[in-house]
Amino acid sequence: MVPAWLHILAIASLLLGFVCALVIAVDERRHPQHMWIMNIVWPALALFASLIALWAYFTYGRLATHEKMHAAMQANETPPSQRLTPFPVMVGKGTSHCGSGCTLGDICAEWIAFLFPTVAVWFGWQTIFSEKIFAVWILDYILAFGFGVAFQYFTIKPMRNLSPVQGLIQAVKADALSLTAWQVGMYGFMAIAHFYIFAHVLGAKLEVTSVEFWFMMQIAMIFGFMTAYPVNWWLIRAGIKEKM
Repeated sequence: MVPAWLHILAIASLLLGFVCALVIAVDERRHPQHMWIMNIVWPALALFASLIALWAYFTYGRLATHEKMHAAMQANETPPSQRLTPFPVMVGKGTSHCGSGCTLGDICAEWIAFLFPTVAVWFGWQTIFSEKIFAVWILDYILAFGFGVAFQYFTIKPMRNLSPVQGLIQAVKADALSLTAWQVGMYGFMAIAHFYIFAHVLGAKLEVTSVEFWFMMQIAMIFGFMTAYPVNWWLIRAGIKEKM
């Protein structure tokens, strides 16, 4: 059985993430990001990082608003987002950029597989995998990769002034390793939550329709951030991924 305290904690954590995402989205309406894709990245990040994402947005995200970037360009100055953001934070923003695509892809994949179980069968459930979770992970990865590459494309293409084909190639190069590292961390924790914490310790099933599942996903995303962060550090240092 799932203890009451865990159920309450899950609800509180999910509500906090939603409220933080809403606060950021409302602020972005008044102060849109210079790079429009970041208007999606920041709220998506807040869905699992909640208060940390809120602090990061108002401390560093606000340095990259359209108004501040435009003012810096008009004055022929270095934009404040480049001048006042430490490199480790830039790496964190780059990692979050990848992670927000993963977040949206994973949310979509989990609900698609729940509403249409046949989709999980297409990816090997009941034939290759006895556990549905493994088949869903394949769909997770495909959708997360799609969202992640799209997010990178709309970052790299305008920053480097590339053609659509060049932009797509560079987006795949920049995101493939980062996204894979993120999914490894996320899958690792979800496997522990699914097969050990819930099945073994609590004697309960971790269902997509439960708040506990999405609370575990919030934690899994944090693990994904940790495994993807050093990869993004290298990608940015190597010039494969842009500083943000």
